[in-house]
Amino acid sequence: IVELLENYDRESKALRKDLLTLCWYMRGSVTYDDAMMLSYEERQIINDIVKSNLETTEKSGLPFF
Repeated sequence: IVELLENYDRESKALRKDLLTLCWYMRGSVTYDDAMMLSYEERQIINDIVKSNLETTEKSGLPFF
């Protein structure tokens, strides 16, 4: 049971980190509460869009931040 609880703790910390990173990239247009309501698939789609935009920014040399 301890191992299971530790695994849940690691997964919940990873999820919170992913959600907060998403909120940071969205510059406040997605709040933490909003991000918590997104499905896994929706989060993955947004993450793919962010990665694509970062790659485009790196290739073009335009500032991202």
